Amino acid sequence: MKISLVGNPNSGKTSLFNQLTGLNQKIGNFPGVTVDKKSGKLKRSDSEIEILDLPGIYSLYPKTQDEKVVYDLLRDKTHKDYPDRIVVVVDASNLERNLLLFTQVLDLGVPVTMALNMTDVADKKGLVIDIEKLSEVLGGIDILPIVARTGKGINELIDHLIENKPAKTAEPFLGGEFDKGQFLIDDPEVRKERVENRYKKIRQVLSFVVKQKTLPKSLINRHRAVDKILTHPFFGYVIFLGVLFVIFQAIYAWSEWPMDLIDTLFVSASAWVKDTLPEGMLTNLIAEGIIPGLGGVVIFIPQITLLFGFIFILEETGYMSRVVFILDRFMRPFGLNGRSVVPLISGVACAIPAIMATRTIDNWKERLITIMVTPLMSCSARLPVYTLLIALVVPDTMVAGFINLKGLVLLGLYLIGVVAALLAALAFKLFVKSRQKSFLVMELPLYKMPRWNNLIVTLWEKVRLFVFDAGKIIFSISIILWVLATFGPGDRIEEAVAKIPEPTKEEQVEEYEKEVSSVSLSNSYIGILGHAIEPAIKPLGYNWQIGIALITSFAAREVFVGSMATIYSVGEDFDDEATLLDRMRSEKIRGTQEPVYTFATGLSLMIFYAFAMQCMSTLAIVLRETKNWKYPFIQLVYMTALAYVAALITYQLLK
Repeated sequence: MKISLVGNPNSGKTSLFNQLTGLNQKIGNFPGVTVDKKSGKLKRSDSEIEILDLPGIYSLYPKTQDEKVVYDLLRDKTHKDYPDRIVVVVDASNLERNLLLFTQVLDLGVPVTMALNMTDVADKKGLVIDIEKLSEVLGGIDILPIVARTGKGINELIDHLIENKPAKTAEPFLGGEFDKGQFLIDDPEVRKERVENRYKKIRQVLSFVVKQKTLPKSLINRHRAVDKILTHPFFGYVIFLGVLFVIFQAIYAWSEWPMDLIDTLFVSASAWVKDTLPEGMLTNLIAEGIIPGLGGVVIFIPQITLLFGFIFILEETGYMSRVVFILDRFMRPFGLNGRSVVPLISGVACAIPAIMATRTIDNWKERLITIMVTPLMSCSARLPVYTLLIALVVPDTMVAGFINLKGLVLLGLYLIGVVAALLAALAFKLFVKSRQKSFLVMELPLYKMPRWNNLIVTLWEKVRLFVFDAGKIIFSISIILWVLATFGPGDRIEEAVAKIPEPTKEEQVEEYEKEVSSVSLSNSYIGILGHAIEPAIKPLGYNWQIGIALITSFAAREVFVGSMATIYSVGEDFDDEATLLDRMRSEKIRGTQEPVYTFATGLSLMIFYAFAMQCMSTLAIVLRETKNWKYPFIQLVYMTALAYVAALITYQLLK
């Protein structure tokens, strides 16, 4: 049995999906499009009941790709995801707006149940809803009141779905609109008239079933007082920057000890493999390639978890909507609008869903500009690179006695991404032409406490995707890198090692072994490639090992850490339990005692990664969203050039 969840954005549909399925979820895409497809199995059910969470939409008039996907699915009975019944999630505190979509779904003639969500919020607003009368007016359909955030009414809804009684199919709410299974969407005047007629009838219904109680002034005054501060034209920005400051300080302070623990565990695992398994290629591959490469992913789970956790809290409390509102006026001179804020802030997590989120921007010029600049926002894939380099070159000191300098540098890197995105948007504004005018209409939800059970589900989903998606890439690249770093053309490695003088004293053995490892790596396939590109990156302060990591990072930015872990693990003796940071700190410029990773080199690398377009998946999504090869090509060229020039200036000024 297949059940589809349909509802407006912010109606609590995802919270309900999490309550119905728990952690038993999988995410993919609908065929041929980049629209998310989330499905899961219904809890407490002996039979197979699949729940499909459809994209949040406001109407079945397919103006956006999300709406078209939902419309196509619900109109085509031969579609493989066509539901046996539909559960429409309706926000009880915004019945008029939500009933537009509900009545459209009702008119499709598909068995439908209404999950009347956010009844607690409606109660706070003083709304009294006569559910029996509403059901009667809508043709006797089943209406189950729930609060998805707290779980209230969920068991009753699950029982209702498990019983599998035939859902009632009501008479059309607005007859004639769905004749022959099509909307007349080409004529905007016809579309506008139909929406107005539907709203007119909805208002008539609501006048019978909804009563407004007198609200205590204290509740209204509290929300207004908070909004006066958070949306203030000056203090609103100050508070937002303060929130970001606290987030990045916390990310560093709270993640340090679990990251150290994970790093130590992976070093110990490599040492155990070396000591336990018989000597040979397979043992070396596992100890020097696979384990360090995977460690480069797992070590950043604490920081990724904290980052996504804070983003979840900002969204759940209602604060993110205030950020969109206050930044609208600020964004417009740059060719963007308030709706661009959601993709840009989402870009801090990942550019791929962020670019997909631009579909909510109706104005093509503003949407295209948002797509072109969103990858400049520092995503979670950059976080491992920043963290490694900050730990490597930034002193562990406090500023003004209480501000962690490392956290301050991390915040600075994220702000640099914001500034770069805005300046790039300003440049694109001059070249992208459009006569279409834009405006921002949005709803500010009531403030509310986050539901922590939803937080757990969200973090599990995000971390699982990060680990497994990045892990597959890094696992593959780690093996390839190890092979390229272990072997060389012909007898080149053996001949180079033969030229090293044999140790004559016992104390020279350790230095001899280090020299053999260094010369072997330098004459391997990867060493030859690294030396070939070294002249181009030397002005940036990079050596050939860094160059290799830059190349492999084009698959995904976080591969940088795994690549460095593999490069600095080949031929390494793990018995001294030196971590990757220890090995990188001890790296010296050949022929000198000067460290490779100075403050100038480290900051230059951070700036390079802040600007560079090193994500093939993002380029693929840009192509899918714009339907034109020139846009991802322009993106790749301008971001790579910006990264190179900015890194060059940074190194030359600081060296």
